[in-house]
Amino acid sequence: MLSDADIHVLLIEDEEYDVRRIRNTLKYSGGRIEIVNVVSSGRAALDLLSARPNFCEVVIMDMQIAGGLRGEDLIRSIKALAPAVQIIVVTKMTINITDLEFADRLLRAGAFWYCTKYPTDIEAYIYQPTDFIISIVNAFQKGQLMAEQTRSTRRLQRNIEEKLENRQLLGESATMQRLRSLIRQCAESDAPVLITGASGTGKEIAATNIHYGSRRRFENFVPINCGGLPAELIESELFGYEKGAFTGATGKKQGLFEAANHGTVFLDEIGELPLSAQVKLLRVIQDGTLEKIGRTGTIQVDVRIVAATNKDLEREVRRGFFREDLYYRLNVVPVFIPSLHERREDIPLLWNHFLEQASKEMGIAVPVTPPGLLELLARHEWPGNVREMKNVVQRLLFTGNETITEELMRNALRPVQKSLAADLHDTMVASAEGDSLSWRSMERLLREKYFRYIRSNSKSDAEAAKKLGLAPPNYHRMCKELGIKS
Repeated sequence: MLSDADIHVLLIEDEEYDVRRIRNTLKYSGGRIEIVNVVSSGRAALDLLSARPNFCEVVIMDMQIAGGLRGEDLIRSIKALAPAVQIIVVTKMTINITDLEFADRLLRAGAFWYCTKYPTDIEAYIYQPTDFIISIVNAFQKGQLMAEQTRSTRRLQRNIEEKLENRQLLGESATMQRLRSLIRQCAESDAPVLITGASGTGKEIAATNIHYGSRRRFENFVPINCGGLPAELIESELFGYEKGAFTGATGKKQGLFEAANHGTVFLDEIGELPLSAQVKLLRVIQDGTLEKIGRTGTIQVDVRIVAATNKDLEREVRRGFFREDLYYRLNVVPVFIPSLHERREDIPLLWNHFLEQASKEMGIAVPVTPPGLLELLARHEWPGNVREMKNVVQRLLFTGNETITEELMRNALRPVQKSLAADLHDTMVASAEGDSLSWRSMERLLREKYFRYIRSNSKSDAEAAKKLGLAPPNYHRMCKELGIKS
């Protein structure tokens, strides 16, 4: 047998003579193909499938049965009810003719295969047994593949729903309702989107919602931090290269745009992209083609582009740092994410959400926030926006208090940059008065505090790296070493 699994068949046939012939033909399957039910009308078959949708994998049906529901209409009704069930049609209508149009109509209606019944004077079989049985096995295997594909799609859909559940743009203000509506509209289109807003407002969350709400949801979502790629490597990272394209290119490399084919590329900090890479990006948007380093021809890609920046790109265009044609190509659908201080009415909702979420992750009870402190939160300027609020929540939870006091809240809201010199001084005094730290430990501690200070006073990681005089990759590597999330 071509299949080790048992195959369950629903037989729709109103002539007892042909029921016997089909049973005789299936005896050669060695018992692996079982007729689990026989009905004589299309309506009875649909009632059975409605009540027990998974009781069979294959339907064998006569084309001409009694009743009004038969033929192509019955095939379509079965497929609408049970898409994975495969249908084999047996008929005597084509016993003396070759009718390709008839066969085409059956297949278009949803039949897997059809065969012409043997003449009635042949009592042993309905059709040549080997061909009949192999066709049933093939139908069964196709149905199994379809069922597995359906299960996989459902799993992917659940994963997407979980991703979106954890990546919500929260807020009940009119501003946020309009923003969510705009994002849903963006998801229905393939047009380039440019997301703007201050650091920490949730630009990547907006891009995630656009991708996973679109027809590309089952394809790759590739986020790229343009400020985190070194200028000399950015083209090879984005567009890839061929073997031997340059010294050290021992093999060919797939670029991030190729990896995102049929999906979405999210270009974060697009304002940091070098002019040389901007030219190639423009070509991808215009023609859907990219040029790999060391390759004479171009490669066709199908990607949706969503970009984000906290810079004023119009100003960057005037300064000559950003191509005007690329700016207009990216800014087809502008999406602005408001800062937290521009939607203060959302602050209590966000606070309670992040407090519950972080408490759940830490496995502790949610501390009580007195109403008066919510007013204090609403008056705070939140220069770091939603990202800052998440950090304040985590800072408070580490105190372990069941109720958040005003003193705890004010300490948590205290600006990080209170005084770098004072902070470093306190660190050294504490070390001198207690157990002295080794030079390596003190060096690491001072480096971490300085990195955090620079980062908290920079609009982006790219700007922080520039202030520290580091190449972006080195900056990200050192942040990782120091336990700082970049």
